[in-house]
Amino acid sequence: MGIFNMFKKKPIAEPRPLFYDIVCPYCFSKFAPDEVVFRAAHSREDDEDYALQEDEVLNRYRERFGLDSVYDMEAILRPSDIPEERHIYSDHVLVGLNDRYGVVTRRRLCPKCHNELPVTSGKVPSNIISIIGASQVGKSVYMTSLIHTLQHSTADHFNAACMPLNAEISRKFRTMYEEPLFERGDLLASTQKEKMQEPFIFQFVFKDESKPPLTLVFFDVAGEGMVDEDYLGLHGQHIKNSAGILFMVDPLQIRSIRDKIRIQMGDEPGEWVPQYDEPRDVVLTLFGDFIAYEDKGKTDIPTAVVLTKSDMLHSLKDEDGEYIKSNSNVFHNMVHRKALNLTEFENIDGEIRRFIEKVDRPFKGTMDVYFSNTAYFAVSALGSNPVNQKMQSVVSPIRVDEPFIWLMYKLNYIEGRVDA
Repeated sequence: MGIFNMFKKKPIAEPRPLFYDIVCPYCFSKFAPDEVVFRAAHSREDDEDYALQEDEVLNRYRERFGLDSVYDMEAILRPSDIPEERHIYSDHVLVGLNDRYGVVTRRRLCPKCHNELPVTSGKVPSNIISIIGASQVGKSVYMTSLIHTLQHSTADHFNAACMPLNAEISRKFRTMYEEPLFERGDLLASTQKEKMQEPFIFQFVFKDESKPPLTLVFFDVAGEGMVDEDYLGLHGQHIKNSAGILFMVDPLQIRSIRDKIRIQMGDEPGEWVPQYDEPRDVVLTLFGDFIAYEDKGKTDIPTAVVLTKSDMLHSLKDEDGEYIKSNSNVFHNMVHRKALNLTEFENIDGEIRRFIEKVDRPFKGTMDVYFSNTAYFAVSALGSNPVNQKMQSVVSPIRVDEPFIWLMYKLNYIEGRVDA
């Protein structure tokens, strides 16, 4: 193969627009850059418009996630109340206001929830990655393992850095997720349906300044909510406005192989039977929530179908490969550097597509009908099976970043490379 065929470039993108619609990484509302509001950079006791006050919109958002209310906030400034000549623009995007007292503020807020927006909002695409899946598929564990891997290795392989959006997100992620799992080996408790988790927002920032940062928003929706239409209605906005989806599927959700895996792990049929939602039920709920309203009743959002807990598949492997071949690449980690290794990706994608089609054809068929841009992966967030919610060995993730790297490829951030 010639050197010019080693790399497959993505098609040339459309001409860059003057600005991009903003998707708020907190409430996932979508709006134009000139619809933002601002928080004043100062307060005044002699002017009630600029006095410290409660921000009711922000507190409604915080209450939704069980966060304490905040008081004595600087005033909200609306661009429509400030003369046009006092508007400040950068790259055709409204980024600041010079208020009536000559004080400049650049604190742009979402008009729907009043959280502060990233500085790049409107100048670059608002690319949001959503993690979805039914209950008990391990979304929280996968999120933790993925972000840990992105921060400690993947970012370096792509000449980038993966950073939390602010210090509060950094602290919460470290104390509630990363330290328990990677330092103490404790499994994370399942996200409860009645407890909404505030989004974790990270930015994948490339050292090449010509590349815009990729904003990663991980909204850990409780699994039960993914088949509850009323509950999903509260969260469907973030899925609809996502640039990419990571769709988690647990092998134990799949009825045809559930008992085979359990018996190999030492459980008798009928014993240890948690309630699992079928993967197809999640797809059907998504269809009713937003896919049905898309053109042709399909979504073209790039969707990575991620088979979790791939270490469990050891019990299904054999020489004949009825389910998984004994020498399958599924069980070996793969490091992608500077580009997506298309040869390795196509091998995994093909193997897992065939596996899913064999063990859950209705789910595979439903995906084909409603999703036009999919790829299939297998990951192990832990590397081995825990015992009594405790890891017996060091957490060693296998291929956890591969679905994310594919999404970067689909979003034109990186190229794909074909092995010689």
